[in-house]
Amino acid sequence: MGKSEWVRCPICGNKTRLQLRADTELKNFPLYCPKCKRETLIKAQNLQITVIKA
Repeated sequence: MGKSEWVRCPICGNKTRLQLRADTELKNFPLYCPKCKRETLIKAQNLQITVIKA
């Protein structure tokens, strides 16, 4: 298994319930943060996360 890391909320910076592996690709993924209770659209590729819409 390759490297993996937890996805952090782009708004508050806390860990979310989502973990990404190095070979995971997401497009227009609705990321929900249980701490700040906000949803953000993200794109992820090669463990790099880009915010599409906050």
